[in-house]
Amino acid sequence: MEKISLQNYKTAIGELIMGSFNDMLCLCDWRYRKMRPVIDQRILKALNAYFEEGNTTVISNAIHQLEEYFSGDRTDFDIPLLMLGTSFQKRVWNELLLIPYGETDTYLGISRKINNQKAIRSVAAANGANAIAIFIPCHRVIGSDGKMTGYGGGIQAKRKLLQMEMKNQSTQQLQLFD
Repeated sequence: MEKISLQNYKTAIGELIMGSFNDMLCLCDWRYRKMRPVIDQRILKALNAYFEEGNTTVISNAIHQLEEYFSGDRTDFDIPLLMLGTSFQKRVWNELLLIPYGETDTYLGISRKINNQKAIRSVAAANGANAIAIFIPCHRVIGSDGKMTGYGGGIQAKRKLLQMEMKNQSTQQLQLFD
């Protein structure tokens, strides 16, 4: 069996669990979310692997980039990602990667972008199954009515991430005029 290296990382918003496999990030998720056991089992099964606490270059780089993100110095990431899910889930997650920093989209909007307008609930389920939070920005998806909807780290974490991004985006835009 192969090994997935794990390390916990505390942020001001909540604690994340980071995992790497073959020099790719396969896990960056809220440590105490309800779906944690389901997501962990999906990853273990897909990779025929086991979890072991430890650090890797990928995890160190991911943490460094998250620190830059949380301080407002980074708006995108360049960590190699290993998405583990169905082909539909991967289509949704790849679409999430296209949502710009500081902006949002809706489940309906994502459904339209993958050319399946009736798949709103499936898009929401795929969004909820995302195991690589923040790097794959599922927090940027909101309801069509503009309201915050479920999030693995909780609605408060989602709200804080979006507020931080919108504030930093505004600050960066203002700096262009200085």
